[in-house]
Amino acid sequence: MKIPLATSTSVFALLVLTFASSCSKTSSYNTSSGNNPGVADIVLTNNAIFGNIITDKNGRSLYFYFNDAGTTSNCTTGCETAWPAFLALNPGVSPGLNESDFGTITRADGSMQTTYKGWPLYYFAGDSKVADVNGDKVDSLWAVAKPDYTVMVANAQLIGLDGVDYNEQSVAGAGISQFITDDHGRTLYLFSGDASKQNRFTNSDFSNNALWPIDEVSSIGSVPSVLDRSQFSSINVFGRTQLSCKDHPLYYFGQDNSKKGSTKGVSFPTPGAALWKVINSSTPVLQ
Repeated sequence: MKIPLATSTSVFALLVLTFASSCSKTSSYNTSSGNNPGVADIVLTNNAIFGNIITDKNGRSLYFYFNDAGTTSNCTTGCETAWPAFLALNPGVSPGLNESDFGTITRADGSMQTTYKGWPLYYFAGDSKVADVNGDKVDSLWAVAKPDYTVMVANAQLIGLDGVDYNEQSVAGAGISQFITDDHGRTLYLFSGDASKQNRFTNSDFSNNALWPIDEVSSIGSVPSVLDRSQFSSINVFGRTQLSCKDHPLYYFGQDNSKKGSTKGVSFPTPGAALWKVINSSTPVLQ
């Protein structure tokens, strides 16, 4: 699946000019309350379309960018004009959010940006008023920020355990691939030996679970609107509940070490064997 690397900003030029005038000269818009710890800089806000979403203290919607698969922001070179970075230093958060889920990264231009579960947070210049969520699904690259996503979407070059570039079929080759992750951006995989809604890899005593841990879930929350939530379900694996997508049971790869955007499993156990693959919107339903 060919994934666009950048979002066009020309469509939103007039809106951008209006929004940018209220922002700082850097790409980050600092909304920190500073010495007023009683004020929540980041708020869980009920939205008529998406339910609970993450906003700034003024109610402006925040977003995730699927091209931010790793630990840095890839919204640069003009992208940040339409998608200004959100920054709140040492933020207070409203009930329903955990301060530990928020962090800060340094962008390529040296400015700072707030993250949620490792995902950089952005405004959208096309949102002209509070409660607007016009940025969701733009170019199939953006999702309104929600705290209850069970999965997320990432776009990046897949790099195997052997350091070689791979495509979504786990075959050596360069190119950006789409893949589904958990809410923290940790890559999820399917096992080619599984049957529909049947885990045929995990031992009954979970003795091999450290190698390929199952994605255990207690329930299925939201999914980004570019995905079809009805394609997600769960299965029972020896008393544990494993997430599945398109009837494929989903796993982590132990040697990814829970690192956001790591895709080492695509070349395991043998480069080219294609036993383990990422999963995305092009993956067929397992029959």
